[in-house]
Amino acid sequence: MLLALLGISYDEFERYATLWLPVVFMGVLVFLIWRTMKLVPRTKPQQITPRSKSAITWDDIAGVEETKEELREVVDFLSDPKRFKQLGAKVPKGILLHGPPGTGKTLLAKAVAHESGAQFFSQSASAFVEMFAGLGAARIRRLFAKARENPPAIIFIDELDAVGAERGSDISGERDQTLNQLLVEMDGFDARDQVIVMAASNMLEKLDRALLRPGRFDRQVFVPPPDMRGRERILRVHSRGKPLAQDVDLDRVARHTAGLTGADLAN
Repeated sequence: MLLALLGISYDEFERYATLWLPVVFMGVLVFLIWRTMKLVPRTKPQQITPRSKSAITWDDIAGVEETKEELREVVDFLSDPKRFKQLGAKVPKGILLHGPPGTGKTLLAKAVAHESGAQFFSQSASAFVEMFAGLGAARIRRLFAKARENPPAIIFIDELDAVGAERGSDISGERDQTLNQLLVEMDGFDARDQVIVMAASNMLEKLDRALLRPGRFDRQVFVPPPDMRGRERILRVHSRGKPLAQDVDLDRVARHTAGLTGADLAN
């Protein structure tokens, strides 16, 4: 009856349907893909230039003097790479900062970038792992490409264990694919790129062994909790520019805060 009201025969309706159904189907498919892409979270690495207001200097970090001395080699290399090349010396491609939470691993990486005049690109490892296959690997490629375009540069990956855990335990395979891409990218550049990868992790024992071999994260720097003198220096940094009562004794406070990290003292 409807076809009769429209003034078309069944054969004509069937012919039109055959022509337009694929077009309608493709339109619906394109719409669903567009809606899916809109749901994909868009993240970009944090970029800090040496002159940025959020830059961290050596003076802003206290309580980890031995760790700072170990990292001065990286600062010297990024500041004057020609001197290292003349000596035939090579700086590690990857530096892994490990230790308890709150000891200042991220601050140390920022300070290395500022003191050396390098661009600082930071992203949490959890931002690489998503439910969409291939998205984490694409973000890894984008991060390394951006750093290579802005030498000298430091790539900092926070909470590396979120993506760098032992392979084979991920059911979906997305995390393993992301880790494989990270390994490939670290093999794909040398000292001439003036790019150094730094990462932080609280669980060194859970990291994949391929990450820790020479040529990748071949330098592991332990960032310990501060001792008493270190705690006093940290308290002085955080109380800088703040009015204190005359009876405040930071040395005494440091003696009574055994076991606290820099983040605890700042809190």
